[in-house]
Amino acid sequence: MSPDIIRTTLETYFTRDYDVTAPDLRRLYENAKRDQWNVSRDIDWTTNVDLERGLFADELVDGHGTPTISKLDHKTFRKLNVEFSCWRLSQLLHGEEGAMLACAQLVDMVPSNDSKFFVGTQVVDEARHTEVLSKYLKDKCDGRIYPMNANVRKLFDYILGHGKWFVKTVGLQLLAETFAVSVFRMLMESAQDPLLREICKRILSDESRHMGFSVLSLPDEIAGLNTGDLHELEDFVREALMLLLSGQFPLEAYEAVGMTAQDIAQIKVARKEIARSNDHVYFRRLFRREMHQTVVTNMKKVGLLNDRTSGFLREMGIDPAAALAA
Repeated sequence: MSPDIIRTTLETYFTRDYDVTAPDLRRLYENAKRDQWNVSRDIDWTTNVDLERGLFADELVDGHGTPTISKLDHKTFRKLNVEFSCWRLSQLLHGEEGAMLACAQLVDMVPSNDSKFFVGTQVVDEARHTEVLSKYLKDKCDGRIYPMNANVRKLFDYILGHGKWFVKTVGLQLLAETFAVSVFRMLMESAQDPLLREICKRILSDESRHMGFSVLSLPDEIAGLNTGDLHELEDFVREALMLLLSGQFPLEAYEAVGMTAQDIAQIKVARKEIARSNDHVYFRRLFRREMHQTVVTNMKKVGLLNDRTSGFLREMGIDPAAALAA
């Protein structure tokens, strides 16, 4: 597979100032050093993965409970569980690699060494996440790595191509990491495979630090933006959330089990109806609640929650007042 090439121009801050000017960021860096783990040493790769059992809870398979899915025989549905699970893990894998590249850029771009030290550890974290997910898919799932979804690609094309560090940080640590934390927690709590549960638990231990960087580094920068730059950032928040929360349809997973175009079209219609109803699977309800609460809370902490962005959120079905009150 040939690599994508994203053209960008970045400003590098070579500060040569080694005093601690942001103790909270330096403490986050210390935590990152303390909590490092090794994919080769700390994951028991001898653990057997029973693909016949499936990887995720059946209820998390898109379209579960619809007539089209319900008519599948047991063997075909077990295969769909594996294909869908690998498709979802593949999107997370591609996101982790994109995060590694974005953090490598941020090491150049952030203005202080306190920030550079921490973001340097995040490059290592994201490399480790990319390593562990790719190894799981290759070694335990017969190499089922699906292509990057169009929404994930569009988001990271923008993050990697943008020349302002605070836009990258909002897109990556504030939004994409919030989504990733919610997904990995949902998968950890619902995975049928013990090895996958352990991997998700390990990744989660890193991701919460990454969100912490955005909360500590962004408030002063955002408070100093002029109206034009602030509106550009707000518009990006809206676009990024729409990409994260909609349009990730596992077409290739359905095709892998032999579903027809008509079957897939019926599932698309049915899943929209399910999404509009209040009849969500328990784990999906937890994901939505955590995702909404964390996004709104962190937007408020960094100074991005205002009348304009609250309107964007409500358009997407996120009630800022309810999220803050929860």
